[in-house]
Amino acid sequence: MKLDSPIFQDAEAARIHLEAQRWPHGPNCPHCGNARPDRITKMEGKAHRPGLYNCMECREQFTVTVGTVFERSKIALNKWLLATFLMASSKKGMSAHQLHRMLGVTYKTAWFMAHRIREAMKEDVKSSGPIGGEGKIVEADETYIGKRETPRKLARGRVPTYTKSGKSGGAQKRIVVGLVERGGQSRMFHLNDATATTVRDVLVRNVSRDTTLFTDSSRIYTRTGEEYAAHKTTNHAAGEYARREGDVVIHSNTIEGVFSVFKRGMVGVYQHCGEAHLHRYLAEFDFRYNRRAALKVTDTERHDQLLAMIEGKRLTYRRIGEASNA
Repeated sequence: MKLDSPIFQDAEAARIHLEAQRWPHGPNCPHCGNARPDRITKMEGKAHRPGLYNCMECREQFTVTVGTVFERSKIALNKWLLATFLMASSKKGMSAHQLHRMLGVTYKTAWFMAHRIREAMKEDVKSSGPIGGEGKIVEADETYIGKRETPRKLARGRVPTYTKSGKSGGAQKRIVVGLVERGGQSRMFHLNDATATTVRDVLVRNVSRDTTLFTDSSRIYTRTGEEYAAHKTTNHAAGEYARREGDVVIHSNTIEGVFSVFKRGMVGVYQHCGEAHLHRYLAEFDFRYNRRAALKVTDTERHDQLLAMIEGKRLTYRRIGEASNA
């Protein structure tokens, strides 16, 4: 799909495309769930806006954007589809300033649009279930990025200071724990503390116990690793980053690669991210990685999959600062 496609240039073409994506078998009422074509009427005439339908079951009117992240937006639908395509196809992300210039909207509008699209990118982990499984390998690791907005206090009320080099110490940085199944999906989480307890909670909720777990030699994973089919480690402190055991190479380089793309995007494209919004940026990078080109997913297919995820994820400006519960 090219940027001069009609769905990115014309609001009517964008509406028809979105209806085909959301309603391949005809319109569904988002208010009562009615999908009977003989009980849904399309409102015609100049008195009604294009794409307006009336449900004869619940007597409510609706359009294709009702119940989605696009609902009640005054931005033209073709600009919404262009924004979703740009964010879905840009490996390291698309800044709000770039969206503002390309879409011809204000920076504040572009920033809000980007967050609504990230909300749509959130995977439904409850329905998809845990990653890994029998005979599969999941790599786990943690990384640190940016500066915490509320530095973590140490014992007896001490607050960590900067290192001698002038950089923030680990206790002052934001903590991200990442999981990735080799050849499969990744999941990243923003945690307040990276301890054996908090990391175990992430692992047991997201990784099947039948999985072989690969990590570094951090003590965070020692006890939890015993709960899995097998737990293999590499000693980074001794310069060991990979080793072969039979036909399997033990390393955590895959999750390091996921972190690399994430950090390059956050530092090189976004440059600044409020800590309260970090979980949405993680969802954005997970969405693209889980539909990466290496899995034979094209930009158009990734965009269509994103449009299939916009339902039931409306984000208002009042809620946008809410932090993650992960």
